Amino acid sequence: MNQIINEHTFAIITPSYAPDFERCKILCWSIDKFISPSVNHYIIVDRQDYQLFSQLQGIKRKIIIKESILPWWIKRIPFLNKKNFWLNYQGLPLRGWLVQQIIKLSAAQYTSEDILVFIDSDVGFVRPFDLNNFVKQDQVRLFKIANSNKTKDSDNWTKNSNYLLGLSNIPHFHNYVGQIITWKRNNLLKLYEHIENATDKNWLKALCSSLHLSEYHLYGNFVDYILKDQSGHYDDESHICHQYWHTSQMSEQQLQMFFQQIPLSCSSVMISAKADMNVSQDKYISLLELVPKN
Repeated sequence: MNQIINEHTFAIITPSYAPDFERCKILCWSIDKFISPSVNHYIIVDRQDYQLFSQLQGIKRKIIIKESILPWWIKRIPFLNKKNFWLNYQGLPLRGWLVQQIIKLSAAQYTSEDILVFIDSDVGFVRPFDLNNFVKQDQVRLFKIANSNKTKDSDNWTKNSNYLLGLSNIPHFHNYVGQIITWKRNNLLKLYEHIENATDKNWLKALCSSLHLSEYHLYGNFVDYILKDQSGHYDDESHICHQYWHTSQMSEQQLQMFFQQIPLSCSSVMISAKADMNVSQDKYISLLELVPKN
């Protein structure tokens, strides 16, 4: 009997904003050049940045205004634009970082694809990559480093997950944060329902009441402690993105060395926006000549 292999659909989701436009432009170019199969790419931006990002729009790339995803009771505060505060008519004002995480957790509302791939705009692909590599025996990759060291932030994220998921105590801290993260859309829909049952609140209102939230940890804990064997995920701790996290700029020599040292296991790079490296698309293309060949 021939084994039936399910064909999955993928969506790449990238929240971005005007200061990261050139980086996002490189990401878009690299997706078009290196990613297979052809994939829908959703870029989420503030209303004020839509015109700038609209030049990236195409048949497979859609620019979505952040305000169109959020409910009527969440509004940007114009006079606090630089501080990135949002008015919440159902509670306390929301900081921009929390709204950004809510946008990711709302992804099932504005996509229809099976597998959601979250990639920030400071990432770029450097080698061909097939998204089907994320799927093994119909199970989808979940990036997870088990039993990671705890920090003050991780303790707060765990407490918040306990509340939102209705758990008394999550026994271990696992790290689910990475540069290229995959979720299953149907699991996200289940997460909404579970949060509402656990908190007796609308899931979005429950998220907005969170003082400490990590979208990746919330989803990862939901998979590990609620869905368990029914999640349709497999754990993978391998890094597929070569990263530069320092806040200092690289010299030209250091930048070239960074690209020369990309491991064969990595199909992408991330240079933190905090490093303030203004690498143009033409410069990025020239640096690809230094990437070790498979």
